[in-house]
Amino acid sequence: MRNQFHNQLKELNLKLLKMGAMVQEIINESVKSLANQDLELARKIYVMDDAIDEMELEIEMDCMNLIALQQPLAKDLRVIGTILKMITDLERMGDHAVNIAKVTIEIGDEKLIKPLIDIPRMAKLSQEMVKKCLDAFMTLDVDLAREVANDDEAVDEIYEEIYTELINMMIENRMIVKQATNLIFVGRYLERIADHATNIGERIIYIVTGENVEIN
Repeated sequence: MRNQFHNQLKELNLKLLKMGAMVQEIINESVKSLANQDLELARKIYVMDDAIDEMELEIEMDCMNLIALQQPLAKDLRVIGTILKMITDLERMGDHAVNIAKVTIEIGDEKLIKPLIDIPRMAKLSQEMVKKCLDAFMTLDVDLAREVANDDEAVDEIYEEIYTELINMMIENRMIVKQATNLIFVGRYLERIADHATNIGERIIYIVTGENVEIN
């Protein structure tokens, strides 16, 4: 029974890694759609998000079956409970990527008011945070999980720079208010993605130590 349980848990971990990779891709593609003003790609983000939602439901069902049929105890139960929370955070990251795609569609072919430099930087950092969380989960590396907090601070700093710059641009030119506001929203969506990654980092620490901590 224990061998069967651990084999099922390994399969569950592989599905979680796949879902994480899908989330990294959707973050990248959503920001790419904005930077290139690629409306076709922006619409594909919705399809990608549907696949992430389906993966969340599949993993959730697997977790429920493991709990019901294998009756895991102690650390194993913490692992499954953490997976259930992780997939919620990953799914919400996908939702934020959809929000970025919506901004792309709303801006359309209107000329961007500024080159997108900081937003892609935020997206890259956010993707790296997701990868670190997944690596930390697979290896139960508490130090790597804590590194996510440092990355989150960097994302927050970039967002503050974007916010300040765009506010000043709106003050100088009221004609750009709508687009500038949308770009602020994009920064906010990426900042929230980083927050969800931080949540996952905290839950990995919980698996190892059994303690609820806040790392940001």
